[in-house]
Amino acid sequence: MATKVKDLEIFTFDQIKDEFIGEIGSTKRIKYEQELQLDVLGDMIKTVRLERNLTQEELGKLIGVQRAQISKLENNNSNFTVETILKVFGAMKAKVNFNVELMTNSQ
Repeated sequence: MATKVKDLEIFTFDQIKDEFIGEIGSTKRIKYEQELQLDVLGDMIKTVRLERNLTQEELGKLIGVQRAQISKLENNNSNFTVETILKVFGAMKAKVNFNVELMTNSQ
């Protein structure tokens, strides 16, 4: 529910997402959330790479791919496998944890 402050309606971020992207559980919302998570993953790859003082080319050589592939991973411009993600973080000596959350049918 929106709140009024001096004739200005204020909405929560969840309300905005519900209105413009779709409610939780809808196909459009699920796709949005998945893409958001992939963007975060790409940012994490870049952050760790920079912390390790590696160029994209150097990281690519460590896992056997071209610099362009690392760029695509960091910018979420490519489909990639869990195996690739594990190789990338493994080459940078970073531990990867995956969390799986089971949703009930009502969600």
